Amino acid sequence: MLRRLPPATPPSTTVPENVLPELLALEKIIEQGGPDLQVRVVREVSLASGQRFPIYSIGIGNTSPHVPAVGFFGGVHGLERIGAEVVLAYLQNIAMRLRWDTTLHQQLEQVRLVFMPIVNPGGMWAATRANPNGVDLMRNAPVQALDRVPFLMGGQRLSAGLPWYRGHPGAPMEVESQALCEVVGAELLHRPFSLALDCHSGFGVRDRLWFPFAHTRKPIAHLNELHALKDIFLQAHSNHQYIIEPQSTQYLAHGDLWDYLYLQSCEQAGRIFLPLTLEMGSWIWIKKNPRQLFSRLGIFNPLIDHRQQRVLRRHLALLDFLSRAACSHQRWVPGAEHYAQRRANALAEWY
Repeated sequence: MLRRLPPATPPSTTVPENVLPELLALEKIIEQGGPDLQVRVVREVSLASGQRFPIYSIGIGNTSPHVPAVGFFGGVHGLERIGAEVVLAYLQNIAMRLRWDTTLHQQLEQVRLVFMPIVNPGGMWAATRANPNGVDLMRNAPVQALDRVPFLMGGQRLSAGLPWYRGHPGAPMEVESQALCEVVGAELLHRPFSLALDCHSGFGVRDRLWFPFAHTRKPIAHLNELHALKDIFLQAHSNHQYIIEPQSTQYLAHGDLWDYLYLQSCEQAGRIFLPLTLEMGSWIWIKKNPRQLFSRLGIFNPLIDHRQQRVLRRHLALLDFLSRAACSHQRWVPGAEHYAQRRANALAEWY
């Protein structure tokens, strides 16, 4: 279901007051952004209790299918609220700068920005990794790993009562997965160049930027473009904190949504789609505040206010870099003359 939200519409009455602060914050940004934001409710999620949550998509910038685009996604795992909050912080940054920033308006004439800050509102409301049906959305796509995956963590069909549940065999993808795939298909995959960043937390003591594949250790087709993107990021941010690597370096998994969408993009000749996953190292916050281990939210999120603010500032430069990189992709995407050497360098570094 799609519908346009008028700029003057007040915050949704489908969500009880103060139940899901991130959703209320998103609707406030939508109000503040006014007619510069193109807003859709892509799907609605209904809970057994009767509550209904909208899944919003917000577009900003040039709507032409010929310009590059970047998609920012968060809240795929309901427990990892900080992922949604990072995307919300950047969306608010853009919405407020639209009021006065001439340079931003010039940039948006050449690029499309798309935001889905809360992909899994039901899971976020229930404080669960999975959606209200118990399905892990990042194990829900119809992609089967080609090599052995970790037990349970790589995706399982034993029970929705266990983590990393993929859903019933042969069943349609979950509503939230469908919403994400629909937005990516409509806004990103048909363009000559697009990037996506999906924000998560909960892996180790370092922040990581992962790229496909998750279902195989085979190198991605657009390895050269990813290596070139990494190079220009290092040139602009020499003191960055990220480990940039294929997800398969850490583990393989069934049903990865970004593998599924990337494979779809490869069916269209002449298209470049580079999906990235930001895995914020939540063990950093636990190390600084071990009491967080006794809180389910504390394992995946900074619970102390000043640390949360630091995390939101920490990643703002990355999201802004991706917007600029997409806008200027013709200046850094490698040409055919350097293909062999670039690929050899990428294989040596990552594989």
